[in-house]
Formats: sequence, structure tokens, C-alpha cells
Amino acid sequence: MKLRKLAQQMANCRQCLERSGALITQAEHSLKENDHARFLQTARNVAERVAMATASSQVLIPDVNLNEAFDNFALDFSREKKILEGLDYLTAPSPPSIRDELCTASHDTITVHWTSEDEFSVTSYELQYTIYTGQTNFISLYNSVDSWMIVPNIKQNHYTVHGLQSGTRYVFFVKAINQAGSRNSEPARLKTNSQPFKLDPKTAHKKLRLSNDCLTMEKDESSLKKSHTPERFSSTGSYGAAGNVFIDSGCHYWEVLLGASTWYAVGVAYKSAPKNEWSGKNSSSWVLSRCNNNFMVRHNGKEMLVEASHQLRRLGVLLDYDNNSLSFYDAMNSQHLHTFEVSFLLPVAPTFMIWNKSVMILSGLPVPDFSRRPTRAWTGLLTGLG
Repeated sequence: MKLRKLAQQMANCRQCLERSGALITQAEHSLKENDHARFLQTARNVAERVAMATASSQVLIPDVNLNEAFDNFALDFSREKKILEGLDYLTAPSPPSIRDELCTASHDTITVHWTSEDEFSVTSYELQYTIYTGQTNFISLYNSVDSWMIVPNIKQNHYTVHGLQSGTRYVFFVKAINQAGSRNSEPARLKTNSQPFKLDPKTAHKKLRLSNDCLTMEKDESSLKKSHTPERFSSTGSYGAAGNVFIDSGCHYWEVLLGASTWYAVGVAYKSAPKNEWSGKNSSSWVLSRCNNNFMVRHNGKEMLVEASHQLRRLGVLLDYDNNSLSFYDAMNSQHLHTFEVSFLLPVAPTFMIWNKSVMILSGLPVPDFSRRPTRAWTGLLTGLG
């Protein structure tokens, strides 16, 4: 029985020596490694195996006493373990985290901010972004390499991307990099603001007064003193002005402060729309208008009544050019008023008409969350109301 136990322990010792030989061979190969990152990784593997061998060394101490004829068998790796524990192991940095609340945007830029737990071990960051198409499977989206823009070798924890499309959502990843590898952040969806614009004085009716900043237009009320009815039905009654931009892509939102005006029309129009005609009376313009106590939407001479509060003071306009829609909102009450479904063929300009008082334009705004709610769209022909 003692001989069998001793034979078993000798077999265990032989097996341990063989593993030690393999471990020494691996260590010798690692010493010849020139790549710093691969050397540290190999050294780490050796250290783990040494730790395992040291932990199991008690198995090699014989429990058979043959008249104290044998010494205890044990492999002592304590010196090597101490040396290996002194190495500064380099690992891939932890994934950075994009701070949505710190990110800012204009109509053509987005500044991305992020944080990293391993800031001092990060050699550089890499920013990757693409237009968000609504795809929720970010793994598939990330694998679509051709659609991604890459900004390498960023040394700070923020970066401003220029030249983006107005009113467009983007997906961003940040990659933290060092010699041992890299890791990506979770995706972040950020969007640019709408295209800012002002009123174009060259398009303004001669009886309209524009403010110096071209954001407010006021109707000359002297012509209304002669008649209680605005000249909205005459060929010269198109008291309007257009924005100084033509939009052909993206999602854009602006608001109109209506003040005390009760006769107005707000919408969009092609450049080819007749200048001396009431907006919405042709196929080149789409508007929501108020005629005293009646609210209506109008296009190509067709009109349809819309329910809206007589206290409406902020009219929101959402132009989603890429998705072929033009929507109107009571911005103060987050209430949807109407949506046109339009297959736009040409660039459109914001258009504004008033027959009394004044209105003020607020442009370059971010698309509000309430505009993402489902809306009922105008898909049929309108019935003329006379």
C-alpha cells in the first residue's frame, strides 16, 4: 500500500515536472517576443499557470513515511511568482460612455462628449458615426462598414463633427484604444438642429415691414381702415414673405409667434409658386391659415377646416422632407393640428402671409418630442369650402 501511494506521488511529481518544462519553454518564447502588448499577454498567461502550480504544490508532499528515507517533494515558484506579480500588465481599456446630456448640436455640427474609467491607460479615442435609419439592430448597423465615417486619433474626451445634414439623426460610437486592444461604447443617437433661416426682404410685399433682424414682419394696417375685409381675395392681396433658404433634405422644425394676428397663412412653397397669388391656391404651396375664426389647411385651391384653439399663439411647423410630410402643431399645448403627405419634387422655402398685425419667426429649433407621436395625415382630396 505504501509502495502504491509512493508510486502515485512520483507519477504526480513527474507530471508536474513535465508541465513545468512546458511552462519554461513558453516563458523562453515569451522572452523572444518583440511586440510589447503580446509579450505582456504571454507573461500574464505564464503568471496564471505559475499561480496554479504554486497553489497545487501541496499535492506533491508525500504522506508516506519510509523511515524518513525520502525528502519532501515540492516545486517552489514563489520567487518567480513575486517577479511576475511585479509586472505592470496592460489590458484593453474599459468601454467609454457617451454623455448624452453634455452633447450639443447646431444645424450642421454635433459635439460628442464621453467619459472613460481608464482615462490614463487610453492612448487615443476613435469616433464613428453614421445617419440613423431607424434600424434598432445596432450590431447589424455597426457591421455595415461602408456607411460609417471614422475620426481616428482623438486625444480628448470630446469632439465636434462638422458638415452634417440639418435636422438629421445620427448614431455615434466611441472606441477607447491602447496597445492591448480597444473597446466600444454603447451607441448614442444624436440629432442636428433644423436649418436656421430669416425672412428674405427681396420676397416681402411692399406693404409689409420687416424688422432689422428679418425675424418679424408686420402688416401696414392703413389699408384695412378703409375696409373691414382684408384683401385676401384680390390678386394683389398676397402680403407675404419667404424664408431665405430652400430645403431639399432632412427634418426641420420652426415656430411662428402669432401675437394678436387673426388673418395669416403659414407653410412651404416651391420657388416656382406664383408670387402674386394667395398661398395654397396652387399646386406649388401648402399652408395652414386662419381667417378670423376659421382655421383651415389649403393646397391647390382646395381647403379643409381644422380644429384649433382661438388662443393659438405659437404655431409649430415640422417639415420632414425625406419622409414626405409637412405637419402643423399648437406648440404651446403640444397638439397636432394637421399633416400633409407630399412627395416633394423640388426644394421648398418656408412661406408666411399676414393680413393684420404681425408675426415673428423662430427657426433653427430642435425637433420637439411631441412631434414623434402618431398623426393623422391628409391623404385624400380636399373639398372646396367656397
